Amino acid sequence: MKYSLEEIQKSLQKKLKNSRYIHTLGVEYTSVCLAMKYGADLEATEVAGLLHDCAKQLPEKKILQLCRKYGEKISKMEYDNPFLLHGKAGACIAREKFGINDEKILNAIRYHTTGRPEMDIIEKIVFVADYIEPSRKKADNLKELRQMAFEDLDKTLLMILEQTLSYLETSGREIDRHTIMTRDYYKKIIKE
Repeated sequence: MKYSLEEIQKSLQKKLKNSRYIHTLGVEYTSVCLAMKYGADLEATEVAGLLHDCAKQLPEKKILQLCRKYGEKISKMEYDNPFLLHGKAGACIAREKFGINDEKILNAIRYHTTGRPEMDIIEKIVFVADYIEPSRKKADNLKELRQMAFEDLDKTLLMILEQTLSYLETSGREIDRHTIMTRDYYKKIIKE
C-alpha cells in the first residue's frame, strides 16, 4: 500500500459528497469493530471499509471505462446499469490510485454490494458494515441486525441479503444474479 489511512481519508473527503464521506467513515469504523470481534486482519479490513465506495460518485461512463481497462467482468445487467459496477470500479481505483494489491481487500471492495458465495471474513465484514453502519437509518430492523452482526456474521449476512432482495422485488428493480447466488449459498450453509 503506497498511501496511509490518513491520506486515503483526505483523498476521499475531497472526492465524495459529505453524506457519502460520513457513510464511508461509518463503514470503516464498523468494519474495524467487527474485525476485532471475529479476529480478521484489522488493517486490511479498515482499508477495505474505507475504500468500499471510492467509485460510488463517478460518472457511469467512467465506471465502465475503469472496469474495461482493468479487465473486470461486466454482465449485461451491469452494462445496462453501470451504477451496479461501483464496487468493481472501486477495486480498480484501490489498485491504481492507492497501490492496494491484496486480493482480500480488493474482493471486499468489489463484492460489497452484491456479495458472492464463499466470501472470506473481510468480504463478509465490509458487506455487513455497509448495511449497518451508524449513519444508516432507513433499513428495517437495524437495531436487531446491528446486535446480530456481533453474534453471528453469516446469519446477519443472510438476513441482509433477504431484505435486499425483497426490497428489489417489491420496488420492481432488476436483481443482480450474484445477490441471489449469494443468498442461496448462505441459506444452504446456515441450514447445514
